[in-house]
Amino acid sequence: MDRRFDTKIVVALRDDLLPWQALNVTAFLTSGVAAAVPEVVGEPYEDADGTPYLALIGQPVVVLQGSLEQLRTAHAKAVDRNHAVAVYTREMFTTDHDEANRAAVRAVPRAELDLVGLAVHGPRNGVDKATKGLALHP
Repeated sequence: MDRRFDTKIVVALRDDLLPWQALNVTAFLTSGVAAAVPEVVGEPYEDADGTPYLALIGQPVVVLQGSLEQLRTAHAKAVDRNHAVAVYTREMFTTDHDEANRAAVRAVPRAELDLVGLAVHGPRNGVDKATKGLALHP
């Protein structure tokens, strides 16, 4: 069954990240969407033996990539459209806990954030417009 969702989740990554960085940033950003928009999380899983597993986001997550300027443009459009936005900045690679991550973001004006990734959740058409120009991540 092909289900079309009214909303869309996009993770946009810098095109110069190392593989471990891209995976790490994607994990952090999707957790931000799940925390802020709990209705995207489905029901817990269970195998045939009754072993319980955690619930997952219940809709596709599209992963895109682009340059710093492309991410900044997508970020500005998503914020202007009042979409739910999560950010990950280059400085966050040097911190080791959540409080330090928040301080790293708080220290930089929005237009100057050294974005290495962002996640956007909102109405499908709005998210598409905000992330237009970004390429599918390979």
